[in-house]
Amino acid sequence: MEQTEVAVDGRRARGDATRRTVLAHAVDLASLEGLDQISIGRIALAAELSKSSVATLFGTKERLQLAAVQTAGERFTETVVLPARVHPHGVRRVAALLDRVIAYSEDRVFPGGCFFSASAADFHSKPGPVRDAIAAQLDLWLGYLANQARLAHEAGELPGIDDPDQFAFEAQGIFEWMNMTAVLGDDRDAYRRARRAYRDRLLALGADPEIAESLLTAGAATASG
Repeated sequence: MEQTEVAVDGRRARGDATRRTVLAHAVDLASLEGLDQISIGRIALAAELSKSSVATLFGTKERLQLAAVQTAGERFTETVVLPARVHPHGVRRVAALLDRVIAYSEDRVFPGGCFFSASAADFHSKPGPVRDAIAAQLDLWLGYLANQARLAHEAGELPGIDDPDQFAFEAQGIFEWMNMTAVLGDDRDAYRRARRAYRDRLLALGADPEIAESLLTAGAATASG
């Protein structure tokens, strides 16, 4: 009995490891080639696995795409949201989120830039579960950023905010243009301009100038590193 359990656990561990490998390839390739181009065969080739192995794990192209969206969301959270949570609720966390989301694109957490920007462009006119999953991940991010802005306002740290959702909408607009121009033209200056835009927006809303300026100093430290 114990030997059987060990064998089952070993197969499960190998299967989990293979699944992680496949999804790592899937999200990276999707950021470069588009999520709609990701298929069982394409990922099997990239991961150097048999097509049947990948098919056994995911079954269909759609299930593979949905798993890739979930994995990309987890990577985004680990890169952007969790590091910002070392700061208390308020303008410091808002500034940290803006700093981290710029670094997320600049550091090529996904080799093609933002996975979700690329995937949204792929699926914006294709109704179905994959588009819904992409939209849900974007809603989670914008909702979180808006909520942090609201908490900063309630603490008196962003007195000029009257609509946190509008703030998040505008911040995402800056991000999207920054990411697109940086990736399309390999324009590293886009990141500096985005930091300036975020800094100016926080100052206009009444943020502590030292906290707002930290967006520029963080960018300078990244560039020098």
